[in-house]
Amino acid sequence: MSFNKWFDKQSRLIQLILLIIPIVNWVVEILVRLSALLTNASGKNILGVICAIFIPFWGWVDLVCVLLFNHLAFCE
Repeated sequence: MSFNKWFDKQSRLIQLILLIIPIVNWVVEILVRLSALLTNASGKNILGVICAIFIPFWGWVDLVCVLLFNHLAFCE
C-alpha cells in the first residue's frame, strides 16, 4: 500500500495531528509526496515534492489545505 493512500484513509483528526508536529510533519509529507510521485509522475506531484523539501513553512500550508480541502496541496 502506498503512503498517499494510507494518509488519505486516515481520519481528518489523525491527518491534522500528523501535520501539526514539526518533524513528523516533514517526514509524513515527504513519504506521502514521494509515494504519489512514484504512482503518478505529474507536474503537480513534482512541484509538491520540491515545495515540501525546499520551503520550510510548506507543512503549515499543507495543514491548512488538509483542513479545508482534505488533501495536501499539489498532491494528486
